[in-house]
Amino acid sequence: MNADFLPFTRPDIDEETIAAVGDVLRSGWITTGPQARALEAELSARCGGRAVRVFNSGTAALEIALRLARVGPGDEVITTPLSWVATANVILAVGARPVFVDIDPMTRNIDLDRIEGAITGSTRAIIPVDLAGLPVDRDRLATIAATHRLRVVEDACQSFGSNWRGRPIGTEGDFACFSFHANKNMTSTEGGAIALPADASPEETERWRLQGVRRSGEDEIDVEFVGEKANLTDVAACIGRHQLKRLDAFNERRRTLARHYFERLAATALPAGFALPVPDFAQSNWHMFQCVLPAGVRRPDFIRAMREAGIGIGVHYPAIHLFTLYRKLGFGEGQFPHAERIGRGIVTLPLFPRMTEADVDRVCAALPHAIAEASR
Repeated sequence: MNADFLPFTRPDIDEETIAAVGDVLRSGWITTGPQARALEAELSARCGGRAVRVFNSGTAALEIALRLARVGPGDEVITTPLSWVATANVILAVGARPVFVDIDPMTRNIDLDRIEGAITGSTRAIIPVDLAGLPVDRDRLATIAATHRLRVVEDACQSFGSNWRGRPIGTEGDFACFSFHANKNMTSTEGGAIALPADASPEETERWRLQGVRRSGEDEIDVEFVGEKANLTDVAACIGRHQLKRLDAFNERRRTLARHYFERLAATALPAGFALPVPDFAQSNWHMFQCVLPAGVRRPDFIRAMREAGIGIGVHYPAIHLFTLYRKLGFGEGQFPHAERIGRGIVTLPLFPRMTEADVDRVCAALPHAIAEASR
């Protein structure tokens, strides 16, 4: 790839981390071990002392959280149609049925005003998503869940380091699930975690993580249920530990760059209908800087035009209910119009800590031409 090409994201791995990974490789212990346990302790400290267990992906964390919440066949789980498909796939994986609720077109998160209308006698849980790091209203969510005796499995995979009214995501509430995928604000190359509520057993969580195995004594092994193979290696955990130390600095840099985007875009000639994200600099971790193209702008042509200008654009995300798998379950066009419109037009502009303000300027300068090219 051209050295001048600006991707929409890029992980920031420093030499100290690379050297530490070498130490782990030389240690002879590279699968789940002391590094993973240390990462869990450090994440617990970030989550207000709650028990935290790590996994090989945020997807595994979400699925196991549903299992710990006793969600299964015959149950319904309310969630948003605008997220990475894993949010809904994990519901299917445990045998339950996803019930989608349309989004708030401003925040692009699930519309809390619509949730109670979707609750039935089969509803057991809600999975809210903090799209691009912008947190869902945790107070209203908790009230709805308590009123209807529902579990909440927070898909906070995009919002580690965000907060709701000053309270860090993961420090309170029910299950909170995080992702440390390569494109997240902190990465372990792949990985995830659950901050557990008081009524969830860390020991049972570990059994779900590794084949349902229970060990005792020197040599006793028993298996009572079919678990997953979802443990995090020490190599990955080592990377995660070093990233965690830098998370606050990463997020502050993202906020600075996001502010610069707003300043530059305010002075950029853009067509009506080009929608910016909510300018929340107090609560969001600015995992992504997402805009929505105006109607009539062909997104594939826009992406190509930006790529020709040396700029990468992401698409996060198409509406889940329009995928073939979900159409087969009875979902289709017109059910969730806000998610469908935004899912067709959403684009992720470059945003990562090593970017400069000049990079932001370059993106903003390229936008008018790319939009014009995609509108002809």
